[in-house]
Amino acid sequence: MKCKIIDFRNPCSVPTETEMAVRRPAPTKSNTRILMTNDKKETNRRLASDDKRYLWHPFTQMRDWETDDPLVIVRGKGSYLFDALGKKYLDGVSSLWVNVHGHRKKEIDDAVIRQVKTLAHSTFLGLTHPAAIELAKRLVHIAPPGLERVFYSDSGSTAVEIALKMAFQFWRQNGEEGRTKFLSLKEAYHGDTIGSVSVGGMDLFHDIFQPLLFETIKAPAPYCYRCELGLTHPDCGLACAEELGELMRKNAACLAGMVIEPLVQGAAGMLVQPPGYLRRVRELCDNHGVFMIADEVATGFGRTGTMFACEQEGVTPDFMCLAKGITGGYLPLAATLATDRVYEGFKGEYADFRTFFHGHTYTANPLACAAALANLDVFGNENTLATLKPKIRHLRHELMKVEDLPHVGQVRQKGFMVGIELVRDKRTKEPYPLPEKRGIRVTVEARKRGVIIRPLGNVIVLMPPLSISEGELKKLVDVTHKSIKAATA
Repeated sequence: MKCKIIDFRNPCSVPTETEMAVRRPAPTKSNTRILMTNDKKETNRRLASDDKRYLWHPFTQMRDWETDDPLVIVRGKGSYLFDALGKKYLDGVSSLWVNVHGHRKKEIDDAVIRQVKTLAHSTFLGLTHPAAIELAKRLVHIAPPGLERVFYSDSGSTAVEIALKMAFQFWRQNGEEGRTKFLSLKEAYHGDTIGSVSVGGMDLFHDIFQPLLFETIKAPAPYCYRCELGLTHPDCGLACAEELGELMRKNAACLAGMVIEPLVQGAAGMLVQPPGYLRRVRELCDNHGVFMIADEVATGFGRTGTMFACEQEGVTPDFMCLAKGITGGYLPLAATLATDRVYEGFKGEYADFRTFFHGHTYTANPLACAAALANLDVFGNENTLATLKPKIRHLRHELMKVEDLPHVGQVRQKGFMVGIELVRDKRTKEPYPLPEKRGIRVTVEARKRGVIIRPLGNVIVLMPPLSISEGELKKLVDVTHKSIKAATA
């Protein structure tokens, strides 16, 4: 068939159904029925084949993916995921840090079902609905005191992007137009939209996009195992915080805000900040009149042992960004919380155009809000944070055997957030070259043993659901221990 140039402004140029069928055959009835077959092997084969034919996965080298056998997950229950062949796997990373109370939590299931019977979605532009109102009220109630307003979006990246734009616009329309820059930490990860990437600091993810990004100021990460300043904690006296303070002093007149993941830099490899660091950041922001933006996307909803990481050092940020665990791992939802000072800075006459011109189609989706409300109910009804404390101690005890492995440089833990850094040489801290894929090898070994974990380069991440049992925690660490031994032998 000859090529036909399509001009969609010209109705006569639109391809016919026959032409479209030639270009891309429609799924046949047999292809559709295969999803319902009782033959698990054939179902798995067909799904894996179609995945490789049609999908593009995030943070994945698709050339490798196309040569591997993808793991097709079809259901979940409690701490486990089940593949198309019926094999079960312990979910050691909470399905990328989002699952809180386990898969198929009845209370959240029921809440979503009830909500879908009344309202699945309605725009939040010019309208409102009960679930969004109640959730905002609950979030303000449990947040650090002083955070009074909730702006919804749908991912951690957008929650951070909103805080950046709010901070920027606040200064622009309140007499300090020169405050246009942001300060953040090296090795930071705040999401994948252009603004959140700009305040990120992970060259592996972000360097290629430099021409698209706006300029930011970077402070040393509190990475005590590999201190950029060549010092040792606690003798250092929090020198990295003082370095940050000097950058703030030099740039105070142009700084709109400081963005930080409180207590733990997650995607950087679970870098745990030394005690007092977060409190010092708050003091420095206050001293220089700089907004503090706390990215609690990964650390919020119990991950560090308290509802929010900021609580542990008595810090109230000017903005707090939430996502991931907010719905218990059910639906996409995010929230940016702000103080009344920020909120009041956007009020004015209609013609003043002080409105925050930002929004998303699915802002405050009722189904997601219903899931989030049920998630908070479970926290209260099951006393989740109190029951978490002994499990955190148990996890710390189990990790001691991993720390003794010859190719484990450091085990970092804060609550249920764990990073295990692999090294070629424990004495010199020499890392494994990334092309060796040591972290990936560990996850492959773990999968053989029925556990799903993920690496961040040479760092193995464990972040199980808060509902996991002590027996399941032991299994998670035992399998991780065996997998590291096998992958580093």
